[in-house]
Parts: sequence; C-alpha cells; structure tokens
Amino acid sequence: MSSPLFSPAPAGCAVVFAPGKEPARVLQRLAALPKLAGVTQASRLEVRSTPEMISSGIREIDELTGGLPRGCLSEICGPASSGRTSVLLAALAAATRRHEVCALVDTTDALDAVSAVATGVELERLLWIRCTRTSDLGSRISDCEPQTSGVSPRTSSPKFDVRRPRSEVRGPTFDARLEQALRVTDLLLQSGGFGLVAIDLGDVPDSAARRIPLASWFRFQRAVEPTATVLLVVAQAPCAQTCASLLIRLQSGKKSSALSYQLSAREELWPAHAQLLDGLQVEGELLRSRMQRKPAQSVTTAFATKAVRIA
Repeated sequence: MSSPLFSPAPAGCAVVFAPGKEPARVLQRLAALPKLAGVTQASRLEVRSTPEMISSGIREIDELTGGLPRGCLSEICGPASSGRTSVLLAALAAATRRHEVCALVDTTDALDAVSAVATGVELERLLWIRCTRTSDLGSRISDCEPQTSGVSPRTSSPKFDVRRPRSEVRGPTFDARLEQALRVTDLLLQSGGFGLVAIDLGDVPDSAARRIPLASWFRFQRAVEPTATVLLVVAQAPCAQTCASLLIRLQSGKKSSALSYQLSAREELWPAHAQLLDGLQVEGELLRSRMQRKPAQSVTTAFATKAVRIA
C-alpha cells in the first residue's frame, strides 16, 4: 500500500511532506484543504506592468527618477526652504500644460495663487481645496445666517470632532484640517478623472503628520492603483512609509549663494529681512523607487530655482 503524499502532523505543527513524491500531487492535495481554498498560487498571479512615467516639470528630477509614476503614490519630503513647494508647483504646471485636470488638497491653506500662475499653473484646470479651521468655517456660516429677533444665533460646532471614535487623526492641533484632507482625498480618488492629485502637508508639523494612520495611506494606494492618476504627497518627513512607490528627499544646497544681494557701506547695517531671495540651490536624494533598483550608494541630483518678480 502506497504511503500518503503527506503525513498528518500534530496539532499546532506544520504539515510534514513525505519525501520522493511529486510536487504537483502535493499541491493538488494542499489546494483541496478548506483553509487554503482561497489562496492563489504564485504561478497564477498577474504580473503588474511597469507604470507610465510622466514629467515632474523639473528636468533634474526626471533624470533622477524617470518621472512620476501613474497609478502610484509618490512622496516628496524636506524641511522648510528645501524646494518642496517649487517641485509641487512644477508638477502641477506640467500636468495642466498637458491639459489634465488636477486637484490640490491644501491642508493649511498656504498656496499663493499668484506664485502658482507665475510658475505656469493653469488655474482653470486646477481644483483647489482649501482646508480651513472648523472654528473659522463655523463663524463664517453663523455670520451669514439671518438673524431673527428673540432667537439667539446658532452656535457653531466643529464638523469633524477628533474626540469621537470615528476620527482617524488625534491630537491637540491640526487634527480638524488633517481630517478634512483625508476625507477629501478619499473622495477625489474614488471619483477619478484627475491627472494629478496632490496633498500639501508641508506646513503640518511632523508630529501631527505621523499620526495619520497607515490604513489611510494603504486605502489611497489601492484607490489610485487601477487609475492613471498621480498621487503626490508633500510633507516635512516621510509619512506614507511603504505605501509610497517613489520617495524623494529634498534639502537646501550648502552654498550660500542662494541669497544674492549687494552690500555697501550703509547696507551692512540692514537687517536680514531686507535681503531679497533670488533663488535656491536644491539637492534631491532618491530614497525609494519601485520602478528601478536603487544602488547601494546614495543617488542625488541638484537644481536651482529662480524667484519670479511680479510687478
């Protein structure tokens, strides 16, 4: 009598395979087990094609990463004055020039529309979502309500209460704005039709951005995966973690020539705020890329930004 393909193992132990048996017959017996009925074999898994890469609007960034991948989450991080806003505006300008409709979730309402137009962003193709404080929003609504004699005006209450269990982000500051940003981003990705959806968390403290649950980033990644949308996150430090297919860290250059000014005998006593900023030297480092294998050594690039004077 022939021996079974695999011998029964004690409770709590793995299945012990009998030597010398055909792997195909073993796999058939394993597939018949109820616990493994829903597991797909590795040979039957679909191979994902390489995502389409689009220009970020900056030639040096495109040479470093190949561009921004569609259907993926890309993240750009860096401290203040590191060039992260310049990269964000360049990506929006490049997308709108391709006649794509873009969306910007401005968490702290920090976008300067005049600077965006000067960069080349076409505002008629940009959906600008300005996340305001709920207290300000409530006061505006109450101010616009008609007043009736003998009836006290309705007191405004926050639309998103972080003390409730359904809130995803907790903490004393920036919670209401982050809550709005997460919900709006979810709606934008579910609706589709956007070439680029950007989340600006640059002015949100790193401690608050790290409180965003990882489940939210996984949900955004799965929502954008079957689409041709580029999901771009701008923050001070990496917060999407392994959900980001592309991660770039920016920092200001070491050269002090970023501030160009002329000093004379009288100008030496001028305060620092009297100096004019003509541009920044930006250094970018590729931290993660699933589209290409990252070498052992650090891969960096550098580019310069120029200030645009508007009369």
